[in-house]
Amino acid sequence: MSASSRARGSGALGLACVLLLAAGPENQTAAAEASPAGPVPAVVEAVVDGDTLRVRARIWLDQEVTTSVRLAGIDAPEIAGACPRERALARRAREFVARRLETGRNDAPTVRLREVRYGKYARRVVARVETADGLDLGAALLAAGLAQAYDGRRRPAWCD
Repeated sequence: MSASSRARGSGALGLACVLLLAAGPENQTAAAEASPAGPVPAVVEAVVDGDTLRVRARIWLDQEVTTSVRLAGIDAPEIAGACPRERALARRAREFVARRLETGRNDAPTVRLREVRYGKYARRVVARVETADGLDLGAALLAAGLAQAYDGRRRPAWCD
């Protein structure tokens, strides 16, 4: 794919701008408040931590943006956490996600982004992330005890 066929913009901002422009001027306010219908296909370039991925998302025919995606509805422990327990859990969460994304081939893992919305921090989007075989990564992390439910307000504590 040539550089001219890729969407310009910086990650999450580029994705949000393209979605708003596609909505047309009469629907841009509604589009900014609503989630894209999705699913948005994406290739995972990196697992940053348990609840953040770096992806290359296909937002339109031959147009892609690279952005960070935070998994919606969960909080995973931080790699640079406040205590040894949090840091250890963070490594386990990142490894858990990486294992779930392995395809068994040389191809980069693909995912589907659902309910995509612009994130309030770190120039990223927030979305439900589904693996190629339909596994919801956030739900899987919760079930494994490697994430806590998160509503966007105060982060849950990982240290005693």
